Amino acid sequence: MKHILYIIGFLLSLTVFSQEDKVLVITDSTVADNWMILGMDWRFQKGDNKLWANPEFDDSTWNEFSNNNLNLLDGKNVIADRGEIVWLRKRIIADQSLNDAVVLNIFQEGASEIYLDGKLIHQLGNVSSNKDEVIYHNPFSQVLHLPLEIGKEQILAVRFVNAQYKYPIYYHHNGLIRIYISSLRNANSTDVVKNKRVAYFQQYINNYNISLGLAILMFIIFLSFFIFFPKERINGYFSASLLFLILFTLGVLSFHDSTGTYFWLTFYFDTCVLISSLILLFCFYKILEQPIDLVFKIISFLCFSTICCYFLFNPDALGPIWSIFFYAGIIRLSLKSWNKNKVASFLFLSSSCINLAFWILMICWYMGLVDQRIDKFIPFAFMLIPVVLAIYLGYAFGKRSQDLRLNLNRVQELSKEKESILSQQKDILEQLVKERTLELNQSLDDLKATQSQLIQSEKMASLGELTAGIAHEIQNPLNFVNNFSEVSNELVDEMNEELDKGDLEEVKAISLDIKQNLEKINHHGKRADNIVKGMLQHSRSSSGTKEPTDINVLADEYLRLAYHGLRAKDKSFNAELITNFDESIGKVNIVPQDMGRVILNLITNAFYAVNEKKQKDVSFKPIVTVSTKKSDEYITISVSDNGDGIPEKVKEKIFQPFFTTKPTGQGTGLGLSMSYDIVTKGHDGKLKVETTKNKGTTFIIELPN
Repeated sequence: MKHILYIIGFLLSLTVFSQEDKVLVITDSTVADNWMILGMDWRFQKGDNKLWANPEFDDSTWNEFSNNNLNLLDGKNVIADRGEIVWLRKRIIADQSLNDAVVLNIFQEGASEIYLDGKLIHQLGNVSSNKDEVIYHNPFSQVLHLPLEIGKEQILAVRFVNAQYKYPIYYHHNGLIRIYISSLRNANSTDVVKNKRVAYFQQYINNYNISLGLAILMFIIFLSFFIFFPKERINGYFSASLLFLILFTLGVLSFHDSTGTYFWLTFYFDTCVLISSLILLFCFYKILEQPIDLVFKIISFLCFSTICCYFLFNPDALGPIWSIFFYAGIIRLSLKSWNKNKVASFLFLSSSCINLAFWILMICWYMGLVDQRIDKFIPFAFMLIPVVLAIYLGYAFGKRSQDLRLNLNRVQELSKEKESILSQQKDILEQLVKERTLELNQSLDDLKATQSQLIQSEKMASLGELTAGIAHEIQNPLNFVNNFSEVSNELVDEMNEELDKGDLEEVKAISLDIKQNLEKINHHGKRADNIVKGMLQHSRSSSGTKEPTDINVLADEYLRLAYHGLRAKDKSFNAELITNFDESIGKVNIVPQDMGRVILNLITNAFYAVNEKKQKDVSFKPIVTVSTKKSDEYITISVSDNGDGIPEKVKEKIFQPFFTTKPTGQGTGLGLSMSYDIVTKGHDGKLKVETTKNKGTTFIIELPN
């Protein structure tokens, strides 16, 4: 019996010894300059009961395990599946040698509550058995205080829910929670080796802040260039790329301080960086003067396909894969443009090769093929290509400025060389200008003289048209004068005979006959005098003075004179003359000499038109119509003929000086041009023409009423 008691006592002592071995003793040497992971000697129980946080609770029936990931039982089997809650407990004691506060750093994919001796000390997200109420939170950038009491064994309990977010659909893993412990002094250290949990992350954040400041600075500079020089569109494209890069960086920086929105933040900033890179690639095509080809379209398609795949697969893995295609596209473009632009091609090629190598290493690191962490250089990797592009744009701007300065210097040198030549040429040119001016003045005087001669010739031509008509008109009153003179002479002889006879009554009768004859002689003499005065008035220069004139009388007189003049030259010519005068017109304030020339010119042209048609068709009956009409606005004078009409191409030119369709020697081409000026400029009227092929032409003079 005594031996049995000894054996039981020995076993109990072993049990107590084993229990003491499973208490984590935290000494100053273990946490002073190091982050120690709490992965050994944990107990776990699936389910949820907050009483399990109490130190008095007996967890001897719980399962024991050791693993750096506290949600993996043996490195493979998951303890808590998605949405399940697990409790974890561990015994710890602070050694007397500990002379600094103790802190925690937790990396988790889910939510948790941290208890010390039954007291909740940290709530990281929201733990709930209802999946919709779980709030995901990963506090990996935070330092959490652990209020240990020196020399006292305490219970560290963790209530953890495996709450991976909904997206990406095909990116599920075992869930994760790692707990690290260190001293407060080490947590505040900037030594990235000793304080790799916090200082390394802070360096990572600082790198992103540096990149953000640099991106904002470049964005402001190149946006300003684009605003002031909008034709330099490459600055606008580059500014747009930098804007998306800024949004990406802001998203990354806000990612570490947010809870419950990890996927959407990741989707947002990964989308921004892809769009920024695509715009950068477009900039390279423009700078290297390459057309948008199939490769660019394929990379663009892969870009937007990658964005869509973020809902399916891990964006942190898809981004580097797309980047390989992106940098490979830049390398291809640089090699293709090497001979055209060596500077740009070298800069883009070298920077792309560096980035391509970096992202290949990043993929290897994600896959566990590389142990050394290089993710802190990601901000600089994103900024390398934009910085190189900015350097090249600055170089190109400086080169253009230098070329402009060189050209300006050459221009100034040429200006100095040519200045003496110009001064010599100036004197020569001034002399030539003087000589040429004298020649031009002489030519102008000759031209004016010729113009006056042409105008006078046109007047004399119209006077010539009237000569025969005037002679015909004067002949009639002269015949009357001659006849009545002879009769009067005979009556004087008879009167003398009767005087000798003493027959006074007969003498009186004869004297009355003589008186009547003298009155008729006087009447026809005045008529001839009026005809001569009209001829003189037409032939002399116009005074330009308007006076009241009977338009109907003027038109009728020139119609008859023109007709008889043409008949005198061509006895075979006959035409029906039709007048349709509005007697209500009365006298109109015009320059009679000028308006007479216009009417005569139009009537003469009408006679010419019908005579030409008569020569071609003997059965044709020429008709010329002159009419006047009074309206509220205008006094209208119309001259119509039934000739062949005026062709459309000729109609456009008939009022141009020196244009005529008559044979050489029969017209000066000034008649209608002078008529147009007299009506429009001299009388503020209008001269219009209406014509129909094979039916005739009508010229219409409209004078203001």
